[in-house]
Amino acid sequence: MTDRLPRKLADHPSVQAVLAKPRDKPSPVIDAAWLKEICLAAGADDAATVSLDHPDLAGEREHVQRALPGTKTLVSLVVRMNRDDVRSPARSVANQEFHRGGEIINEAGHTIVRTLQDAGYRAINPSATFPMEMEHYPGRIWVVAHKTVAVAAGLGAMGLHRNVIHPKFGNFVLLATLLVDAEVSAYGEALDYNPCLDCKLCVAACPVGAISKTGEFDFLACSTHNYREFMSGFTDWAQTVADSEDAADFRSRVTDSENVSMWQSLAFKPNYKAAYCMAVCPAGEDVLGPYLEDRRGFLGTVVKPLQDKVETLYVREGSTAKAYAERRFPHKPVKEVDGGYPPR
Repeated sequence: MTDRLPRKLADHPSVQAVLAKPRDKPSPVIDAAWLKEICLAAGADDAATVSLDHPDLAGEREHVQRALPGTKTLVSLVVRMNRDDVRSPARSVANQEFHRGGEIINEAGHTIVRTLQDAGYRAINPSATFPMEMEHYPGRIWVVAHKTVAVAAGLGAMGLHRNVIHPKFGNFVLLATLLVDAEVSAYGEALDYNPCLDCKLCVAACPVGAISKTGEFDFLACSTHNYREFMSGFTDWAQTVADSEDAADFRSRVTDSENVSMWQSLAFKPNYKAAYCMAVCPAGEDVLGPYLEDRRGFLGTVVKPLQDKVETLYVREGSTAKAYAERRFPHKPVKEVDGGYPPR
């Protein structure tokens, strides 16, 4: 090999040290049991793999290959969240759980990728949550679609509320995906049933009617309210600052509570306004017991506190979400915003 290197490069101490070491090439196929073991040891509560050639991942291939050229396998990770934190009407408690779960699963992904790297494989761990590829906003900003991968790998199925429901842990999970440049000895298989109970509690809990009983989903209704302090909501808030004549005019448009809430999301991490569909979901073998034992009691302790909570609902002018919120939750103040999205 040194004959093919320029003399200056061949004489470098680092080059000589590397060439002096025996180089064992890693197996072209990763052992599935070993990979699952290192995923669980790193902090994941479940993991499964799927080939990038899986027909359900056709829409992901271009994006995945751009992020890690040569990717052959996707590793889907699951981390559980504490259920009652997510269910609490005190949304600071729920948001802390979301963010803590994100930290855990990102750390697990980092550790697994380090182990794969040390074994001779190329791998990356795109963020489970944020940051994302914001130069593409308002288009696709995520590197890989974690939900799509998890379903293809057999770690759950999509519920009526558009959250992945793990057969054991329910929808109280966060997902991440690793990209690896090798095949795996055994891949996961999609579930042959959907853990979703079709109980419609997510429909009953959503304060802006984003989820219909027949399965339709109003993305703008969900995004405008639940993601008020994320990308588009911040843009709308910034526009309000720019459009205000002076401080008094700004304060007439935005309350102190809204301002400090936006500050908290900027200073800490973005906070969800609702995510009630996830909070009330009783699906999953570890979750289902209390609902089956006392459905009326479940409604009273889990669903009704979220329905009864007095909170501002953010809706677009003239939207079906506005009409729904005013009719279904008259005790919740409704505020019209443009959502911060660019004009159509």
